[in-house]
Amino acid sequence: MNTSPLRMPAPSPYPSLQLLIAGEWVSGEGRTLQPVINPATEEVIGHVPHASRADLDRALDAAASSFKTWRAMMPVERGKILKRAADLMRERSEEMATWATMEEGKTLTEARIEVQMSANVLEWYAEEGRRAYGRVLPQRAPGLRLTVLKEPVGPVAAFASWNFPLGNPARKIGAALAAGCSIIMKPAEETPASALAVARALVDAGLPAGVLSIVFGVPSEVSTYLIASPIIRKVSFTGSVPVGKELMKLASNGMKRTTMELGGHAPVLVFEDVDLEHVLDLSVAAKYRNAGQVCVSPTRFYIHDSLYDKFVAGFTARAQALTVGDGLEPASRVGPLAHSRRLDAMATLIEDAVSHGAKLQTGGSRLQRKGYFWAPTVLSDVPNSARIMNEEPFGAVAVINRFADFDAVIQQANRLPYGLAAFAFTKSARMVNLVGEQLEAGMVGINSFVISVPESPFGGVKESGHGSEEGIEGLEACLVTKFVSEA
Repeated sequence: MNTSPLRMPAPSPYPSLQLLIAGEWVSGEGRTLQPVINPATEEVIGHVPHASRADLDRALDAAASSFKTWRAMMPVERGKILKRAADLMRERSEEMATWATMEEGKTLTEARIEVQMSANVLEWYAEEGRRAYGRVLPQRAPGLRLTVLKEPVGPVAAFASWNFPLGNPARKIGAALAAGCSIIMKPAEETPASALAVARALVDAGLPAGVLSIVFGVPSEVSTYLIASPIIRKVSFTGSVPVGKELMKLASNGMKRTTMELGGHAPVLVFEDVDLEHVLDLSVAAKYRNAGQVCVSPTRFYIHDSLYDKFVAGFTARAQALTVGDGLEPASRVGPLAHSRRLDAMATLIEDAVSHGAKLQTGGSRLQRKGYFWAPTVLSDVPNSARIMNEEPFGAVAVINRFADFDAVIQQANRLPYGLAAFAFTKSARMVNLVGEQLEAGMVGINSFVISVPESPFGGVKESGHGSEEGIEGLEACLVTKFVSEA
């Protein structure tokens, strides 16, 4: 495994951090400040202000008042603002990508792609907001008109995780704004500059004051306060299963609509007829993207017995060849984990797996250097009794097991209560149909790890959540249905 040297300290391009409330950029003066740490250097690069109770009340009042004017704006006009914001994000791509890398750790190449993806999401919603169609029902009597209308659900409270600091906010903000909703967004405190950059593009594009607010704070306190407000009519969350369940309980008190994009533990089925080298190249790239901190990251690899030994050897060799380093370094292919607690979680899961009989092929430890760097890890022959076979590791580790029987491997793939993403590789048309039908997941990639584009629904089943972001389903999640009968 290669490691690249850290960059020499240089003047930080990291921006001053603020809140956005009722159209006003609010400084941290007089507010609790939380340090933002660069995971590649462990240095404090900024301080994010926590919103006070008064700040949250201002954001709620602004969301309520601006909702009335924003929903009344014609969809084509709302779309123009979203399109302008997308163009501004593209113009600011290098700056935004640098900030995302500094605060989250991913490589600059990945961050650049995320900026473009986020801009594409806003642009797509700009168009799709014009297609919130209702319908006219057949008459049941002369002069009777029956119509079904789609209307914005109301002010949205949205909460996003840190692993895609640009993409997660863009998805939630884009859907709400396109539907005609106002939104209060609480991004992750670990990665505030990225979300603020998305908001800045929207404000600079002409978004009316108050339609979007950005707040930070203690997550449980902010979410409890916002969701309890009668002003909020929709809750959107990306994060862990336990937190998602708690937010659903809070939302249920007000019968508020929820979209929950929660954790996964994606299986990968590799059948005997594949081009092994091609599958290995794709698999290693997908597994260690963002240091494995991706909710749809392929983790549980089930390899046909005839290919197993070669797959393990090939996967291990490729993992060892990855260059691990600061995401700002051009040579880096894997950045650090996002924060120190991920290091502890990885160590615990891997030690447990080895104690249950798993074979450690490579990695398995923190790199002895500054930063939260973890060696890309490969485990093979891992029993189901190991915690890593049952808990999402959310890190740079692949788990590889063998199979011989189709029904048995499908049972293993579907064994867990999660169902966000699943993948399969085969040249057989019949097998393509079978795995597409039988894998229990909201998204299934067959001969590809690409399962997210702006026009496709992104979401899971079982304990991986409900509802979808992106696609027409993402817009629908921010709309309510009204039936009108006119005599």
